[in-house]
Amino acid sequence: MKEEKFKIIQFIRELLVKIDKELDNFPKKDIEIKNRIRNNSYDLLEIAYDANTTSNIQRKKELLEKAVAKIKTIDFLLNLSYDKQLITNKKYLKLGLKMDDIIKYTSGWLKKISEPGA
Repeated sequence: MKEEKFKIIQFIRELLVKIDKELDNFPKKDIEIKNRIRNNSYDLLEIAYDANTTSNIQRKKELLEKAVAKIKTIDFLLNLSYDKQLITNKKYLKLGLKMDDIIKYTSGWLKKISEPGA
């Protein structure tokens, strides 16, 4: 996979690869959860690209707040998958670590642009 210069986008891309690998054997009755995790992850990637390319600070803040909401949604869906025993503890932890990186960097980015004089 191509190395991305922008860390958040790199983390999201790595998350997408892990999701495809780790969520490969969902039962048919729960496939909607898997699809929502995947779709929200792709949405998150798109939001991060939009936030990175816009020069309008207010729009960037809105996009980053939307990204945080997407991250929390993905986290909820992963937690639900774990609770329903659709994924193992090991897979949950692997995906959770990547989610932690994404939320940490996204929150830091939002905080930085929200500072006075930013």
